[in-house]
Amino acid sequence: MTTASLSTTSGSPRPLLALGIAAGPLYVTAGLAQALTRDGFDLTRRSWSLLANGDLGWIQTANFLVTALLTIGGAAGLRAATAPGRGSRLAPMLVAAYGASMIGAAIFPADPAMGFPAGTPEGPGTVTASGLAHLAVGGAGFLCMTAACYVVASRFAREGRRGWATYSRITGTTFLAAFAGIVSGSGAAWSTLGFVAGIVAIWCWLSLVSLHFARTAA
Repeated sequence: MTTASLSTTSGSPRPLLALGIAAGPLYVTAGLAQALTRDGFDLTRRSWSLLANGDLGWIQTANFLVTALLTIGGAAGLRAATAPGRGSRLAPMLVAAYGASMIGAAIFPADPAMGFPAGTPEGPGTVTASGLAHLAVGGAGFLCMTAACYVVASRFAREGRRGWATYSRITGTTFLAAFAGIVSGSGAAWSTLGFVAGIVAIWCWLSLVSLHFARTAA
């Protein structure tokens, strides 16, 4: 994917792209720190969304919200830095939609389940309207981000950037497979850890793509 002179007069997109670079490290670091330190949380059995429950749940809620704003800002940077052509508008819109889905995930927390937070019975637990909304907005966001990977891959391929195209396709496929594994409801350690791997992969992709454009932006 190439860059061109900006069609806006707001200056370099680098500050906005820096937000996209920072989004992933912030989310993964904050999520992993909680997963490893919250009492009763088992990283191999519980998704990070459950961290929004309990007395310290506000930390994960804040993580969702701050990361969402960084992601939306990064999407604006991608839009400004991308030369007109295939995917120049669609990909940033899809990334922004993923950011918006995180705001929804913060507004509608996942239901307590799988023994977390402490005192919650084992098993899937009671499904509430908030829990259903969380799954709906999260699923929509995951699909948007997967599509963004494929759209960007197509653009890279047309411009002869085969390495970037392949990386983007692999990331999108990995993220989609991880999402499919977690929604299967198996509760197996492989599906939970696979989903964590998918989350890390998609955030690495966004950071690296944003960094790529930041380096080549006007």
